[in-house]
Amino acid sequence: NGVKLDNLVHIAHNVVVGSHTVIAGQAGISGSTKIGSHNMIGGQVGIIGHITIGNGVQIAAQSGVSKKVDDGEVLFGSPARPIMKMKRIEASLDHLPEIRKHIRDLEKRLALLEKK
Repeated sequence: NGVKLDNLVHIAHNVVVGSHTVIAGQAGISGSTKIGSHNMIGGQVGIIGHITIGNGVQIAAQSGVSKKVDDGEVLFGSPARPIMKMKRIEASLDHLPEIRKHIRDLEKRLALLEKK
């Protein structure tokens, strides 16, 4: 009832898709997964089998869902995580080389202080 499937969506055996759910192209849903109502599943999303996805869920494109999703969650990434957490992770990735260098420098300074 009101479900919209894009091109090249794979839905495996025993999957239940709730009403008014939209699934974009190249998404794949493994067997025996239960998807609630009023969800948006982006393109190239992969969902493992035998899990439940609640109602009103949004899953961003190219996300990999590997565990139960509660009502109203907005997920992104692989593995799929809450979108605000993923935004913080993504924002920090560009700074990792500087952070690693800073930690190495601090470890060297600490080692010198401990020798004194």
